Amino acid sequence: MSIYDTQTSRWHHLVEPGISLWQQGIERDEIVSRALAVVSLRAGDHLHLVAIEGGQPCELLFVTAAGRADPAGLEPLSGEPRMAVFDSGQGSERFDGAALAALRGMARRMQLDPAGRQVRRVFDDDPAPGAVAGFAAVEDGLCLIAAPAPAMSLCGAHAPSRVELLTRRADPTASPLMALPEPLADPLQEIHVPHSTAVSYEVRAGDYIQIIDVSGRQCSDFQALTLRGLDAGRELEIHHTTTRSLMGAAYPAPGLHSRFFNVAQEPMFEVIRDTVGRHDTFGLACFARFYEELGYPGHVNCTDNINARLTPYGVAPRAGWEAVNFFFNSRAEHDNALSFDEAWSRPGDYVLLRALTDCVCLTTSCPNDLDPANGWNPTDIHVRTYGAKNLFSRSVAVRMTPEAKPSLTRQTPFHEKTSALTAHYVEAGEVWLPATYRNHGAVAEYHACREKAVMMDLSSLHKFEVTGPDAEALMILALTRNVRRMSVGEVVYSAMCHETGGMIDDGTLFRMGDDLFRWVCADAYCGVWLRRLAEENGFKAWVRPSTEALANLSVQGPESRRILEEIVWTRDDETPLAELGCFRFSVARLGGFGGIPVVVSRTGYTGELGYEIFCHSGDAPAVWDAVAEAGAGVGILPCGLEAMEMLRVEAGLVMAHAEFDGTTDPFEAGIGFTVPLKSKTDAFVGRDALVKRKEQGRFRLAGLELAGNETAQHGDPIFVGRAEIGVVTSCVRSPLLKKTVALCRLDRDYAEEGRAVEIGQLDHHQKRLRAHVVPFPFYDPQRTRLRS
Repeated sequence: MSIYDTQTSRWHHLVEPGISLWQQGIERDEIVSRALAVVSLRAGDHLHLVAIEGGQPCELLFVTAAGRADPAGLEPLSGEPRMAVFDSGQGSERFDGAALAALRGMARRMQLDPAGRQVRRVFDDDPAPGAVAGFAAVEDGLCLIAAPAPAMSLCGAHAPSRVELLTRRADPTASPLMALPEPLADPLQEIHVPHSTAVSYEVRAGDYIQIIDVSGRQCSDFQALTLRGLDAGRELEIHHTTTRSLMGAAYPAPGLHSRFFNVAQEPMFEVIRDTVGRHDTFGLACFARFYEELGYPGHVNCTDNINARLTPYGVAPRAGWEAVNFFFNSRAEHDNALSFDEAWSRPGDYVLLRALTDCVCLTTSCPNDLDPANGWNPTDIHVRTYGAKNLFSRSVAVRMTPEAKPSLTRQTPFHEKTSALTAHYVEAGEVWLPATYRNHGAVAEYHACREKAVMMDLSSLHKFEVTGPDAEALMILALTRNVRRMSVGEVVYSAMCHETGGMIDDGTLFRMGDDLFRWVCADAYCGVWLRRLAEENGFKAWVRPSTEALANLSVQGPESRRILEEIVWTRDDETPLAELGCFRFSVARLGGFGGIPVVVSRTGYTGELGYEIFCHSGDAPAVWDAVAEAGAGVGILPCGLEAMEMLRVEAGLVMAHAEFDGTTDPFEAGIGFTVPLKSKTDAFVGRDALVKRKEQGRFRLAGLELAGNETAQHGDPIFVGRAEIGVVTSCVRSPLLKKTVALCRLDRDYAEEGRAVEIGQLDHHQKRLRAHVVPFPFYDPQRTRLRS
């Protein structure tokens, strides 16, 4: 990563991007279009604003400690930003609801000058990506940063943009990051756990426990005993073997399989949020003998600390306590060894639990300073408890880049509708998506797509609006397809590659206008990559994320055209839905001239005739209802990810982290048609490497048909005798074909049709599944249904 040095006004590379930002002297935050942020400043602090994607002006209001708006409280470090007015009046088109309400409230309380002399305007109306503006605080106070912008249009105009806030403290020890993050709600208990100690506390059924890593890279053992069990003379604590057996996972995580159990198989805690995603449930809490055998007798340890805290409850001391070691980065290696390294957790990362029974809880801050488990430097843990009346979203956290703030899993705009039909969700692309629906299940949903029609929430796909006079040049450079040949209204499927030829992602590119493109993909990193290419090549192009502003609903199946014809209206200058060709889109409305605005594309991920509908997030429930009502007569069903997996494998459609990753080129991934090396004369990233890899490549994507009904797993090796010649990438049992089929990456010399191979399981030799190479797609190999 790189970070902006506010003292030297230069960008610097960091070797360890996970290190605490306050240890680097910098605090980092973000504000997005139509939102408001507040930063507490002290005299001498420096505040820098960085336009990440560009195109987003900002307005600053400095409020003194006495509550008076004073523009002189901020001194520009370079230049003099022009003045502007916080839109505290009619500007509903410039701010989202909460931000607008906050601005209007400030205007009333502070009696803002209507001439705007109290507010600073930062950046031009359309700043370039990476533009920086800096200020120094002259006195203590609050800086309010607003990011006004019109609402985004369906064609990508005014797409949301982010501004990074970097604060360098004159006194780093006074940094708010040295303290604790804001509570999630009003806490019942605030419990600090100094390093190398343990605490005990009681919670009631329904209460929440937030375990916070204050400074990052610090392990914390957690254990609890039911109060009901203690009253009856039984010690019923979290039992890992029982939990792993019931959950089918190394440790619970937010979602359907989220509970910790005791040996009586009684659920004790539910995991609601986890911003780290790497913990340990295999080892004991550190204990005396562990340190003694390292040559450090008498070393403080978590087990003794837990024993001391449980003495008042009449619990006998143990030589080693089984505990959930939150933030401990352990893993099982291929040779059956357990290994560990520094924790993944950053300052302020946390796990949020909900108690399912009354318990006494133990939380430690591990004292281990003899290996990397705590980064060689034990620090503090903090615990907050919250009452049962609170509601918290279930979330895991994703960081697009190592230095990025965690993004919590969110509900899609269609959640209001899907949650009435299922509770079986899985995390995908930073959102919760249905795996299956009640009263149907994956097989029924699969058959509905092949025989009638289905509707699928695909809002997990990431969307980026690429605009500006050099937008075409940027996409030509970034993608393998010949973007120059695209017409407005056309969609192309393409690969995006590293310089090595390995794939970053695949996706679809929509040409919304001469200088307007929309890239739809699975990996949020694509936006970072596109902005980097634009900056390095001096392109006047802006790359802004629109994922949260745009929802998309996929309508697939042989009846999909008939369903959508009833509700999709287009202007005379747009292609009617009945005439829409493959990989084309129309700007349309639902129901008529005054209906909900949508973009409808003839695209999909099932191998069937199908369409995708893109709409504003706020319109998503109404779009769902309109499609469901129009399709009721032909038996349309909602469809989840489990059925989609069967559909896409049958159709020979590839998926990231299955058929390809950063080491796989498009030829090996089976999408070599996206790399027209002869007809695309323009340079693009990875071209030279792909020329060599096409000539010298060893592997290709192939289809397998397995004998019998057993399925293979992703990563299972493929053999001819003792020689390993490939790997399984995806495998499903096909309800329609009545056989088990797989996609695999095979050595080219062994990929001819009819070749007999074996798939290794167990130790890869004790058990082999027989298979033979077949053409793919397995279903509709000529893709006649897709083109119908």
